[in-house]
Amino acid sequence: MREFFFLAMANYLPRLSLFDRTRYLFLKAAGVKISGKCTIWGDLTIRPIGGAENIEIGEGTFINTGVRFGVPGSTVAIGENVQIGPRVMFETASHGLEYIAGKGRGTSTMPIVVEDEVWIGGGAIICQGVTIGRGSVVAAGAVVVEDVASHIVVGGVPAKTIRKVNESH
Repeated sequence: MREFFFLAMANYLPRLSLFDRTRYLFLKAAGVKISGKCTIWGDLTIRPIGGAENIEIGEGTFINTGVRFGVPGSTVAIGENVQIGPRVMFETASHGLEYIAGKGRGTSTMPIVVEDEVWIGGGAIICQGVTIGRGSVVAAGAVVVEDVASHIVVGGVPAKTIRKVNESH
């Protein structure tokens, strides 16, 4: 009930700068593990209800509107200073290809890890079992089904390496 209440509060706050910078506090109260200040522009979908505890968000992260977390049994861990575009989906569950009479396709879950300083473009889908390495970029609309090395740009369906990102320290 607590998750439901605070998630609803976070999702229905007006989209004003003050609320964008404080929305994370409501999500934290809902059970999302948030390690510090972050900016969240709008509504998040968390499925199933009760899944908030399976989400970790690092300090300095920015999340745009309409982001979905499908976390029925596995976690999504987002590092620090990550930028997430609108309508990105994190899906920790999948189904088998073979249909078995009386049993269906079955469900499997595996965690997703997004390391620090990653940028995920709008509409991207991050599938179960994927780790996105530090400093990488996922192009808008990409479907990521395999791990992404650090400092790489990926895009497409399924996502493939486009080029390397120069490291600057």
